[in-house]
Amino acid sequence: MDRSAPSIRAALLGWYDAHARSLPWRVGPAERARGARADPYRVWLSEVMLQQTTVPHATGYFLDFTRRWPSVGELAAAPEAEVMAAWAGLGYYARARNLIACARAVALGRGGVFPDTEEGLLGLPGVGPYTAAAVAAIAFDRPSNVVDGNVERVISRLHAVKAPLPAAKPELKALAARLVTDERPGDWAQALMDLGAGVCRPKAPLCERCPVAFACAALAEGDPDAYPRRTARAERPRRHGAAFVLIHQGRVALERRPPRGLLGGMLGLPTTDWRAARPSPAEARAAAPAEADWRPLGPIEHVFTHFALTLEVWRAEAAAADPKLDWLPIEEAGQALPSVFLKALRAALETLI
Repeated sequence: MDRSAPSIRAALLGWYDAHARSLPWRVGPAERARGARADPYRVWLSEVMLQQTTVPHATGYFLDFTRRWPSVGELAAAPEAEVMAAWAGLGYYARARNLIACARAVALGRGGVFPDTEEGLLGLPGVGPYTAAAVAAIAFDRPSNVVDGNVERVISRLHAVKAPLPAAKPELKALAARLVTDERPGDWAQALMDLGAGVCRPKAPLCERCPVAFACAALAEGDPDAYPRRTARAERPRRHGAAFVLIHQGRVALERRPPRGLLGGMLGLPTTDWRAARPSPAEARAAAPAEADWRPLGPIEHVFTHFALTLEVWRAEAAAADPKLDWLPIEEAGQALPSVFLKALRAALETLI
């Protein structure tokens, strides 16, 4: 069997033509063959979201964003607080701020037109090498080398790369570059992504369905699950704190977090500092946002990229709505809060049932 790059490309592109996922931001291979091109705004927005989460989770956010802000100009003109609230639940809120900055740079500095090269895209706020390559390839058919986690997994198995991640990243990127040509670069990038997402899965890959199984060195070895190899991760440090759910007449008290730092600019529940030592009940009550009959409800757990967090949840009924706090109806708060605070709010509401 011919294991050359042209054979691999032909097999995978043929598979993609028949099995491409239907995604709301994607122009499928048949449409592209008829001359249709993807909207750079939709490609860019989807790629920023997909760096944070899975396709099923990102899809709802993408549809909501494009319904509310159908163009980069409309996103650029949106109030920052509205965009941040719409992003809640996607994590890495610095990326949401970069999203707004990038939209404004394109709308105000470039007349609403995205650059059509990797180099030009890299000049936009918050656009890194991966996003620049993905938008250049998918939106503008540039022969860019688009390497995400799915592609790393496919390439590591094709070549049975022995070096573990993350040290193997440069080697994997160089190997992936050998397969990039001027022929259908946008389709090629998405074909690799689809193969990694649906067939060359992290666990139990469906090798019998793989169009490039004939060229897979890991399959030839008999253990594709062993790739990509990974360096053992250090255990995440743990932090502790308390979160306060203060309710008054169907509304919950919230605070706007500082513009910089973790969850910067987002609405959140009032909390203590997050630190290595668990706050005592006395310390928690002293940090509470109001004098009230505070009751401890137990902890919730949340994992951020760099640390794990245990938050003790406290709840109280307020005698009046303190104007120094932001008060939202509980239903609206549930839609605006980042995941960690949504967990705490839900824990508090369960005690009301």
